[in-house]
Amino acid sequence: MGEFPFPRHIAVLGSSGSIGQNALDVIAESEERLVPVLLSVHRQTDVLVKQIQQIGKSVRWVVVTDEAADRSPLAQLPPDIEVFFGHEALCELVCRPEIDFVLSAIVGSAGLISTLAALESGKTVALANKESLVMGGQLLTDVVKQGNGRLIPVDSEHSAIMQALRSTRAGGLCPPTSFDMQAVAKIILTASGGPFRTWSLDELANVTVEDALAHPTWKMGKKITIDSATLMNKALEMIEASWLFDLPGSKIDVVIHPQSLIHSMVEFVDGSIIAQMSPPDMRLPIQWALYYPHRLPGPALKMDWQRVYTLEFHPPDHERFPAIPLALEVIASGGTAGAVVNAANESAVSAFLASQLPFQEIVKVCESVLRHHDFEPHPTLSQLLAVDHWARREAEKWRATVKRDSNQYSGKSIF
Repeated sequence: MGEFPFPRHIAVLGSSGSIGQNALDVIAESEERLVPVLLSVHRQTDVLVKQIQQIGKSVRWVVVTDEAADRSPLAQLPPDIEVFFGHEALCELVCRPEIDFVLSAIVGSAGLISTLAALESGKTVALANKESLVMGGQLLTDVVKQGNGRLIPVDSEHSAIMQALRSTRAGGLCPPTSFDMQAVAKIILTASGGPFRTWSLDELANVTVEDALAHPTWKMGKKITIDSATLMNKALEMIEASWLFDLPGSKIDVVIHPQSLIHSMVEFVDGSIIAQMSPPDMRLPIQWALYYPHRLPGPALKMDWQRVYTLEFHPPDHERFPAIPLALEVIASGGTAGAVVNAANESAVSAFLASQLPFQEIVKVCESVLRHHDFEPHPTLSQLLAVDHWARREAEKWRATVKRDSNQYSGKSIF
C-alpha cells in the first residue's frame, strides 16, 4: 500500500474524549499537514461546537451517534457543515474518498463497526479503540491481510512495540512491509500499576470510586482509569497485541513500571531488548500514528535530561490482579472470548462507578461470564454483537446479587 502525501484529511471519531482532544492538539500543531474533515461525538454536542469553532473551516461533516443527544448547540455550526446522526451514518461517512486517515477513538465496543467499515473501504485507521480488536480481532485482521486498509496503533504500549519492531525491519499487520517475527522472543507491555499496585488484598476490599479514579500518572476518562486500577486495561492490551502482532500469549509479557517512561519493549531471541521511552503524553503516539511513517516536530512533552530519573520494573501480582491470567485464557481461546470479556468488563465498570459493585468483583464478573457463554470459534459480526449484548445482560445479574448498606458491600457470584 502506498503512502498518503501531506496534507492528510483526517476523520476524528470520538473527538470529545481525551484521545480526540489530544488528537486535535496534534492537528493544530501540524502546520496543515493534518486536516480534520470529520468529527464525531456520542452526545457532547456543546464540546463538538467549541472544537469546530477552534479548528476553523476545514470540517465538512459532523456526526452525533446518540440520536437523543441535545441538538440545540448544533445551531451554532456554520451552515456549510453537514450534520448527521447515528452509527449508520458514521459508517457511511468514514468510507468517503475525501478521507485519508480515520482516528478511531470511540470508547468501548461501539467503535468496532465504524472501524471495520473504514478498513473495508481501504482507509488507514489510527486505532485508539482497543475494544475493536479485543472484540473483533479476527474480523479486522482478516480485512487487513486481504490488503483492504491498514491499522496503526495509538495506544502508547502498542505504538512503542511497533516503533521498536520497525527499528529492526519487523512490524506486524500495521506496517506496509512484510517481515519475519522469528527474531522476536517476546514483547513486554509496561503498566503503571495504577493507584493500587502496593495495596494488599484486604485493602483492595475497601476501594472506593474516588480511590480508583486517582491515577498516579495518566489523566484519562473514567472507564479506562478504572481499567488501569484493575489492570484490565493491560489484559485488553495483551489481547489487542496478540491480534496486532500475530503473537501467542506465551510471547506477551507484562511488567509494572511505575514511572511510565518506558512505554513497552521488544525482547529478541539474542537477548537484546529495544524499548521506546518518552514522558507520558498521549500526543506522541497519536502524532506517530497520524504522521506514519514520518517523524516530525510536535507538541508532546520531551525528556528533561537535567533531572535524575529512576526506572523500576516489577512483576505483576496475579493473585491481587487476576486480569492478566484472564487475558492469556482469552488469547488462547480466540473466537467470541474477547467480545464476552470486553462487554462484561464494560458493564462491571459501570456498576462499580455507580457504587453497585465492589472493586474486587469487576474481574470476577468477567471470569464467570466468560466461562458460562456459548463459545463460537469463528464468529461473524452479527454473532459478536449478539454475544456482546448477552454478556452485558449476564453481568447485570451481579448487581442484583450485591447487598449493600450505606458503606459496605456483600454478595457472591451468581454462577
